[in-house]
Amino acid sequence: MKYIIISSLFFLLSSPGFFGKDSTTIDLTIKGVVTDENSSPLAGVAVSEKGTGNAVATGSNGAFTITVSKEKAVLVFSFIGYENQEVKLNGQTVLNIQMQPAANELSEVVVMGYATARKSIVGSVRGVHARPAAPGRDRAYSDDRYEYKSEERREPGNFDTEDYDGIVENRFLGVTANPLSTFSIDVDAASYSNVRRFLNQGTMPPPGSVRIEEMINYFQYDYPQPEGSHPFAIHTEIAAAPWSSKNKLVMISLQGAKIPADELPASNLVFLIDVSGSMDYDNKLPLVKQSMKMLTDQLRENDRVAIVVYAGSAGLVLPATSGADKQTIKNAIDNLQAGGSTAGGAGIKLAYKIARENFKKNGNNRVILCTDGDFNVGVSSDAAMEALIEEERKSGVFLTVLGYGMGNYKDNKMQKLANKGNGNHAYIDNLKEAKKVLVNEFGGTLFTIAKDVKLQVEFNPDKVQAYRLIGYENRMLKSEDFNNDKKDAGELGSGHTVTAFYEVIPVGVSSDFIEKVDGLKYRKTGNKTNSGSNEILTVKFRYKKSDGDVSRLIEQSVADNTIDIHHTSDNFRFAAAVAQFGMLLRNSQFRQEATYNKVLALAGSATGEDREGYRKEFIELVNKAGSIVKNTPNPEEEVVGKK
Repeated sequence: MKYIIISSLFFLLSSPGFFGKDSTTIDLTIKGVVTDENSSPLAGVAVSEKGTGNAVATGSNGAFTITVSKEKAVLVFSFIGYENQEVKLNGQTVLNIQMQPAANELSEVVVMGYATARKSIVGSVRGVHARPAAPGRDRAYSDDRYEYKSEERREPGNFDTEDYDGIVENRFLGVTANPLSTFSIDVDAASYSNVRRFLNQGTMPPPGSVRIEEMINYFQYDYPQPEGSHPFAIHTEIAAAPWSSKNKLVMISLQGAKIPADELPASNLVFLIDVSGSMDYDNKLPLVKQSMKMLTDQLRENDRVAIVVYAGSAGLVLPATSGADKQTIKNAIDNLQAGGSTAGGAGIKLAYKIARENFKKNGNNRVILCTDGDFNVGVSSDAAMEALIEEERKSGVFLTVLGYGMGNYKDNKMQKLANKGNGNHAYIDNLKEAKKVLVNEFGGTLFTIAKDVKLQVEFNPDKVQAYRLIGYENRMLKSEDFNNDKKDAGELGSGHTVTAFYEVIPVGVSSDFIEKVDGLKYRKTGNKTNSGSNEILTVKFRYKKSDGDVSRLIEQSVADNTIDIHHTSDNFRFAAAVAQFGMLLRNSQFRQEATYNKVLALAGSATGEDREGYRKEFIELVNKAGSIVKNTPNPEEEVVGKK
């Protein structure tokens, strides 16, 4: 017998008590854990009872609990990028599942279209006009929780309208004239995933997209957790520079304290989502929607989420809603569609207003901006946007900027927003990256444990002629900024690591990089101020508590204990390989004897446990870059380095 179901009748017929409970059914509770091919927990896997509307999703630890109606029910496990699995129950109550990657595994961008079925949106949108899906696009509704299938529609492979700020590399500075080096930490990782996108498309990345510090800090390192009252621990290591054996490479790293998920403060989040016409591509708004649903699955009952969208103007889609009401949040996300111009300034103002209205004292108050950065209506210039963000951050609301898409991607604008908004910046090129940023690194991305973190290094002139900080060009500070608590600097999240390298030219080593400076008339030079000391440098740190205004100081001297690079830690070797790779991609004048083969050898010796496979993926990218250079018609434009 066939039924034609209209909206109101559907809800009546599907209500549990309409026909009465089937006497043959039972209530059987099934528990288990879902892992990926590497036995790591998978969050956000849809677990459904086949033939019913009964479904749950796995939590951050991969665990699930579902109550089924039949002893021999069939459970379906589905997750984007993995093969669906169907398991017929035979009375068992514990079920552990290992998912296997699909044949078309997520190596690039997973495409999610829009559902043809429309739902009633929660709340209201003031001044934002949704439009139907573009004609000619095949969008078949597949799964009500996560998966939408569509005919892939990506932006053209033309990057002419992508914007990157130029980078003027840090040069070698003489210690006599420049004894201090001061900079802000940077935990952003957007550069690496963006560079990966270019290389996976067979194109060398623009030099302005290669920020070496972000590439290094993309990876997790096995530094010991802090002990004592400070929220981070300091680690140092010294070896010969892999690309110049006569120089030394000094690693300075921070390990942020990792706060257990159940001890994290309650969150007041505002999802600020760009739904303008430029987001109407499969690797933009559909990917944003999947990302935000992943994040929703991490939320707890005491967390609150509101959703603000902007196109030609801004509107509130969902008022502050408990993290326990996940389906309501997901319904609001599912109903977003793209169209119109981009009033980013209006969206930011409204998002911060909603965040202030729901402010949680001693909590995590944050706006999460999802956009391609292509603002073009209202407040949109870099200067105006920076001024707006600087004003809004005074409220104590932090900012996370998630970049999406290609072709018109405005990397420079999003960098400025994150830097000025006491925040961080990530580039999401596929769902695997979304899982890394919003699930695996949930605490580090969204929970700040220290803000305005600055480093100042003083070099011993008895040991060092000149030095160069590798990367951090847009994070450099004046010497006097170190003690100025009004000067903004970077934030450190729960469990975050920060790694920085100095390349040092020791005393007595001849180098073309040392620039000659005339002697001073009124100040004596060349005096041995600390003769006999084995210290190569002293590093000082300043930071504020996440809700504080007064900085605290940590100081640590570093002895000149240089070891053979083969005896350094995996942390040192792998991070040094990434730094060397960055210099090659940037065609740095300081690359010296760097080669892709040296990068491969160094990284290959330091893959470590690599549970998520990110270091293995790095090695694959190095091979791709080397192949691109090898096949470049004019290889001198993209030098590999001396063989």
